[in-house]
Amino acid sequence: MRDTGELASASLVELAVSRLTREILGGGAEPGERLVEEHLTRRFGISRAPLREALRLLAQRGLVEHLPRRGVRVAILSDADIRELYAVRDVLERHAVEATPPDADLSGIASAMKAMQGADARGDLFDVATAHREFHVAVVARAGNRQLTSVYESILVKIQLYMAMNLRREAEVARPHDGVHRHERLFDAVSARDADAVLAALNEHGARSYLV
Repeated sequence: MRDTGELASASLVELAVSRLTREILGGGAEPGERLVEEHLTRRFGISRAPLREALRLLAQRGLVEHLPRRGVRVAILSDADIRELYAVRDVLERHAVEATPPDADLSGIASAMKAMQGADARGDLFDVATAHREFHVAVVARAGNRQLTSVYESILVKIQLYMAMNLRREAEVARPHDGVHRHERLFDAVSARDADAVLAALNEHGARSYLV
């Protein structure tokens, strides 16, 4: 019975992490917005213990902040934070591309590309942004350095938090399917196994997508 309870608790934590991540990165919760435990436990139908563990895990990912005597809020990124995140991302991408062996597997980026196209066809902005992140992580993962990939993904999650601020506005002004087309061009460059072309595509990709 004890093991069953632990599994159930773990499942509730995963549920809370998944739902809160989707709300935050999907633009449904504004940066700085307070996350009230009482409201969340009622909405999710869970107790405070798994919710607090979920909030702890989200804080580790940089998506929420615990404030002394003021509870928890969606994380806020300053202009300096954003510039630094993009600078680190660029350095990690360049290193990964230059370190990628010529025969590195393409299945990861192919899978992410397919997921992105499917999400775009459904009009699901959160899934599109998530597929963007997974695509870039797959590009970096081809270098075969797990620590690099882990650090890189943590940077992209924070960048996606920033982009979520303008997710709806960007979708309104962008050309239909523009983000997917940019990634298709990047996919072609990676598939051609041309490091210079990949770096050029990443540079052109720039900050014009929801997640770069």
